[in-house]
Amino acid sequence: MATKEAFADVGHDYTSTGLNHTKVAMWSFLGSDCLFFGAMISTYLLYRTRTLSGPTPHEIYDIPFTSVSSFVLLMSSLTMVLALAAIQRGDHRGLRIWLFATAFLGTTFIGGQIYEFTTFVEEGLKLSTSPFGSAFFMLTGLHGAHVTVGILMLLSLAGLSFSGKLNQEDSLKVEMIGLYWHFVDIVWIIIFTVVYLIPTE
Repeated sequence: MATKEAFADVGHDYTSTGLNHTKVAMWSFLGSDCLFFGAMISTYLLYRTRTLSGPTPHEIYDIPFTSVSSFVLLMSSLTMVLALAAIQRGDHRGLRIWLFATAFLGTTFIGGQIYEFTTFVEEGLKLSTSPFGSAFFMLTGLHGAHVTVGILMLLSLAGLSFSGKLNQEDSLKVEMIGLYWHFVDIVWIIIFTVVYLIPTE
């Protein structure tokens, strides 16, 4: 087991389990978020065929467009890894470049989601149209909200870097936000598979 002195040497908070407090808190939050998204995905699976008089999934989904948007979001995980690697070696310019690249890719994904939502509304699918519409917009919309929060955190890190308040010794901050970002990407893989790729009939 790691000793208190060993953690002190690397600037980490000591815990009786040998784990960092910040990491434990982040993993606990992500664990609870897994349950949340699990409930939302289960709700969608229950209601995806209950379209009433509104459009059905296969009538409105544009899978090629959503596939490109999904690829953009997944690529942001790579730029997030590069941002963490940059600060760990003390490359602040590289850190800022990759943070902005990650935020840009995330913003592009959100832009695609807004376009998709707008198109669906024009085709007659709204939050109140049917149980399917409610479940779809709640699931994908809440994921989009998570991505938006992640973008704000990335920009906050970039701001701290520009002000000289994010040093090589603070790489744990980047690592934790990176962990959150990777989680959001993994959740989207599951949502994309369940919502867009699994047939309803």
